[in-house]
Amino acid sequence: MMARAPKSGFEAPRGRRTGVLVRTPQPSRDRFGRFTEWIARAMGTPAFLLILTLFCVAWIVWNTVAPGSLRFDDAALGFTALTLMLSLQASYAAPLILLAQNRQDDRDRVQIEQDRQRAERNLADTEYLAREVVALRMALTDMQSETVTRDVLRQELRALLKEWDERDPTSSDERP
Repeated sequence: MMARAPKSGFEAPRGRRTGVLVRTPQPSRDRFGRFTEWIARAMGTPAFLLILTLFCVAWIVWNTVAPGSLRFDDAALGFTALTLMLSLQASYAAPLILLAQNRQDDRDRVQIEQDRQRAERNLADTEYLAREVVALRMALTDMQSETVTRDVLRQELRALLKEWDERDPTSSDERP
């Protein structure tokens, strides 16, 4: 078998070099969706709640116990910066969780449709098999009621032989 020279320049289709398909990686269209699901999963864990609680406790302790020059959120004003931080976190968390729920709803909808189609196919297969079983039972019943005995078969064969012998051998339309 003769080896072909590798194509180059305008002879090779775009994206191909020496017989190997070169693909440029495409950014995932669903990267943000996966990110939102990761955030929603992380926020629903005890670890997140523990870390957030420790963060708030550390914030409050630092701004209560630390020297006045190192404090950045005043306890007398009700820890305004902490409240703003938690509000900001909540304002981003809610839409991210809703996005993750919408993605899960879409996946559930697809799964439900696939399950419905599978159930319809199973039902159709079951009905077909039931009809086949009924047909087999009917055929067996008919066979049992029409059982041919040797005597009946012999009589039929004798009748056919008699008919054959009585037939006119000169007629061309009845020759086998």
